Amino acid sequence: MDKNIFLQSLKDDTPPSLTPHLKALWYDAKDDWNRSHQLVQDIEDANASWIHAYLHRKEGDEGNAGYWYHRAGRKFPSVSLEEEWSQMLDAMLG
Repeated sequence: MDKNIFLQSLKDDTPPSLTPHLKALWYDAKDDWNRSHQLVQDIEDANASWIHAYLHRKEGDEGNAGYWYHRAGRKFPSVSLEEEWSQMLDAMLG
């Protein structure tokens, strides 16, 4: 899947067939924080930890976000949430 197809899919009510990481970003873009969080909270890899960190940053829980950024091997970002989401999407799409 490429980025344009992913972004077009945000007009739909249900996500296309996606990896759990991409599905979490899809639901976040649809303002469904809880579903996004559910998808990544039990995945034990750096990308899921990055998304998890972003979600806690978005909700304003910087302490919890910092923990997950550390687990992801990343520094707390200085970019906007929108820019970070775009960076994650690019990384998850490969």
